[in-house]
Amino acid sequence: MAASVHLPPLPQTSTPKPAASSLPRWNALLADLSRAGRHAQALSLLPPLLAASDGLTPDGFTLPPAAKSCGALRDSSAGRQLHAMAAKLGLDDDPFVANSLVSMYGRCGRLDDADKVFGTMPNRNLVSWNALMSAFSDAGMPRRGVELFQECLVVGVAPDEATLVTVLPMCTALGWLETSRAVHGVAVKSGLVGEPRVTNVLVDMYAKCGEVADAERAFLHSTSERSVVTWNVMLAGYARNGEADAAFGLLQEMQMEQGLAPDEITMLSVLPVCSGPSELAKLRELHSFLIRRGLHLTGDMVPNALIAAYAKCGCVPHADRVFAGIRSKTISSWNAMIGAHAQNGEAGMAIQVFLGMVDSGIKPDWFTTGSLLLACASLKHLLYGKAIHGFILRNGLERDSFTINSLLSAYIQCGKESCAKLLFDAVEEKDEVSWNTMIAGYSHNGLPEQSLQMFRQMQSTGGGHWPPLISATGALMACSQLSAVRLGKEMHCVALKADYCEDSILCSSIIDMYAKCGFVDEARALFDRLEKRDAAPWTVMITGYAVNGRGKEAVALYEEMRREGMEADEFTYLGLLMACSHAGMVEEGLHFFREMSRHPRLGARLEHYACLVGMLSRAGRFGEAMVLMEEMPEEADAKVLSSVLSACHIHGEAELGREVAERLLELEPDKAEHYVLASNMYAGSGQWDEMRKVRRRLKDAGVYKEPGCSWIDVAGKVYSFVAGGNRLLSPEVRRMWCHLEERIRRIGYVPDTTAVLHDLEEGDKVGALRWHSEKQAMALGLLMTAAPAKVRVFKNIRMCKDCHNAAKLISKATGREIVVRDKRRFHHFRDGLCSCADYW
Repeated sequence: MAASVHLPPLPQTSTPKPAASSLPRWNALLADLSRAGRHAQALSLLPPLLAASDGLTPDGFTLPPAAKSCGALRDSSAGRQLHAMAAKLGLDDDPFVANSLVSMYGRCGRLDDADKVFGTMPNRNLVSWNALMSAFSDAGMPRRGVELFQECLVVGVAPDEATLVTVLPMCTALGWLETSRAVHGVAVKSGLVGEPRVTNVLVDMYAKCGEVADAERAFLHSTSERSVVTWNVMLAGYARNGEADAAFGLLQEMQMEQGLAPDEITMLSVLPVCSGPSELAKLRELHSFLIRRGLHLTGDMVPNALIAAYAKCGCVPHADRVFAGIRSKTISSWNAMIGAHAQNGEAGMAIQVFLGMVDSGIKPDWFTTGSLLLACASLKHLLYGKAIHGFILRNGLERDSFTINSLLSAYIQCGKESCAKLLFDAVEEKDEVSWNTMIAGYSHNGLPEQSLQMFRQMQSTGGGHWPPLISATGALMACSQLSAVRLGKEMHCVALKADYCEDSILCSSIIDMYAKCGFVDEARALFDRLEKRDAAPWTVMITGYAVNGRGKEAVALYEEMRREGMEADEFTYLGLLMACSHAGMVEEGLHFFREMSRHPRLGARLEHYACLVGMLSRAGRFGEAMVLMEEMPEEADAKVLSSVLSACHIHGEAELGREVAERLLELEPDKAEHYVLASNMYAGSGQWDEMRKVRRRLKDAGVYKEPGCSWIDVAGKVYSFVAGGNRLLSPEVRRMWCHLEERIRRIGYVPDTTAVLHDLEEGDKVGALRWHSEKQAMALGLLMTAAPAKVRVFKNIRMCKDCHNAAKLISKATGREIVVRDKRRFHHFRDGLCSCADYW
């Protein structure tokens, strides 16, 4: 007796029925409809089939196409009814039926049911394994899919082409290069490596893993004739890895030598390689080629890709012309143009295009608002950002997680952390990106305590699981800013246990943390242990040497980097300039600046000019520094001016210092450190009236001056000290400093009263110097720790000359190494010398 099922009713359009009550004819019609993609009509055949007067009973050829249609429609309810029917009819043991049920459940996202069917199959074949692997692949569970492939090999089932094209993308998604190579070996042994589809996934896999040479070998060694698809995959691989010249060369070879005509996918594969101004000429050639072939008229995908490419090359007017030439603009076209303006910092134009989009009747989506918020964030345009937030609320777009995260990022980048926190707290289901945005945002905005607090909160709500990779990187950045090496070491342990240390960015963050906490030798040891090193770890290690005053080591590491064939980027050169600046290596710094300026793909940015101007000023070469400031592509910002003003204080250049101070205070009148720097410059040159004027301006501006303080971590407890706070000192620390002062006087210490920037009597100046905060911290450190432990002191402002001299002599008298991190750099005192060589 036929089982009854509640399947979709017959649609209004009539479905053809077999002329005679013949089950094979019903099966043939059902299979034809399923193959043609007419799945609802295919399923509508089942009720009349089951209700046929001559009692037809479905067989092993009826259910598989029906199951396929259930999977295509994602109709798990009808699929479960089919499964029940198969069980009642005793067909669930049929491999053909069981395989179709596994595939159907997989397509419907019911992996547990698919796994159960697979587990109860008495006779599994290769199709069974492929179906379940494909189900896990489609569900975004590649790890389980690869495990199934390994089990398949263990039980002796030989893979086929379908197996390999399923498992290789899963290995790629996991980043398992060595496993992928093993699968490649299986393909070679199975004689499947020459199959076109296998060649395509091999090329794609190696390209996505960054192994371009292996991708090329897989492409060149393909035994069958290469189709356009294979060429497109290789082109996309070059584009993904930024190999512009190779991509253009292959495109030319494809046409000239092989006679293959590029199609729309070819252009979509190669256009992303045009990612900078150096590729603009090639991009215009491609554009001309597209027009000649008429490929720009095939739809909106190619024009949209052209707009994106021109935007990356910084040529927005060309993107505008492409956009204007699109006859029927879709939402993707509008989004591409909005994104082009946003990426190039043209927030106003992005909003103008957005308004035109709304006027044309097209409703914005999450990508639209995300691009607009990116533009506002890059320009720190809070007013526009709030306007877009209002639009999002009015149109009910706030439920989209991407939009919420874009809003969080915009508020963070505009310096409105409180607004971001309010929005974050209102989100009921916070995703990983939301947490990462807040953790990294606090760190970037100089709020490391809040960043670590947010990280701990995420951990407490995560059920004790390992933190996401990006969150761990943000927390390490906060540890670097706080010099919290104890917590940084804990994060290092977490990274080791979570197997994160294969990631180059995280390893670079750990190296950066150790270096910026003053543990530069530990940072170098970790760097040396890395098996694979891209530009990131080289750069952070060079920068680590720079902040620790080891300029020669930084330059030597850069030379080693070049010998290994590694290409330096803007950040590498910034680290080198910083190293040369801190070490007084002016000629070397000028050499590196010229080298970077001659590089075809690199250009000096404001940060590089600021470093070079500071280096020249510190060396007393003010004329060259002023000329360089005039040649800068942008107006000098506060960092540039403050570095010049600091050098004027050191060298007694009062007249130039006056001019620079006025510009600096006019540029940022709400920053107390600028007033302090100007005041110190006047005091250092004995212009006490001018100093008092600046201090009055500071008071009138209502700006809070952060007091100078130092702190030291001893056995996990932090002790803080402020200048002149000797009355709060314990008797032990007071006696320790008096004892140290007596010892260093015997070996030549004389208080340097020029470091006192107040109009006081000489005796009062000596008294003021005695209780500077770093001296109190050093005394406590020496009192509470024993050799060979280093005494590590942290200070929130620049270390004065007198404390610097005292620290050198203390290190000599006690035989202990003292490390002081002030606002600008590290000072490593050992045997009466400092790592800065008295140049800071």
